[in-house]
Amino acid sequence: MAPDPATTAKLIVKAAQMVTDEEKRQSLLILILAPVIGFLLLIAFITYLITSPLSLLAGHLLPGEVKAVEDFQKEYGYNQSIGVHENDYLSGSGIDYGEIVFTEGATPVVYFSQLDARYAGEPYGTDKIGTHGCGPTALAIAVSSLTGRTVNPVQMAEWSVANGGWCEGNGSYHSLIPSAARAFGLNAEGDVQDSPQDIVGALSSGKLVIALMAKGHFTSGGHFIVLRGVTAEGKILVADPASKSRSEQEWDFDLILNEARKGAAAGGAFWIIG
Repeated sequence: MAPDPATTAKLIVKAAQMVTDEEKRQSLLILILAPVIGFLLLIAFITYLITSPLSLLAGHLLPGEVKAVEDFQKEYGYNQSIGVHENDYLSGSGIDYGEIVFTEGATPVVYFSQLDARYAGEPYGTDKIGTHGCGPTALAIAVSSLTGRTVNPVQMAEWSVANGGWCEGNGSYHSLIPSAARAFGLNAEGDVQDSPQDIVGALSSGKLVIALMAKGHFTSGGHFIVLRGVTAEGKILVADPASKSRSEQEWDFDLILNEARKGAAAGGAFWIIG
């Protein structure tokens, strides 16, 4: 039995209404999801810019864009590389530094250089310790000094690669510092950048502080160093993996605070290790 015309008309109207409601729901869903998806894509793009080697990006960028991305990576990224034509590399590489122990601070500090002839040419992932290994070298200094167990830059670089600390073409993820310190039996305290008195107190008590520096006196981009003590006059002693010369100087604490990497991840730019 066929439905009467009035019922048919109602069914048609109802069906049309359902289609319209479904279209409205879809439109509303798109309006809600579009900015979320856009935001996630933006985060993914920024992460790609920060973590990708500049050499990989350069082929897809105009000359002016390459410089802009390079500056962006130096300010916010993981780039800790030293160019083979930079002064630090030219003046510090090809030397066997032997066994150096700094004794001026509260804790004797075993010094390693990433440019040491024994380590510079060794692999850090597909990079080299000499150009990209300040993170593992700073950790080798801290671990060897605080545990009494000698761990050299090559061994620490191998640990970093095996445990996700190496950032291809850039150096090391910031998370390498606390994760490696804890793996080697040490405490690692971050989020102390706004508490400079805690940093000084830690150094005075014999702890070490690994610091991530930005462009300035220690680096043209990014660079891990070890704060190894404080003098009676309040000057900071450092162990710089890329410069024995800088490691033998005394530094104003304000300069170090001002040149530390802003917005470092994993609790940086200072980690108290002890």
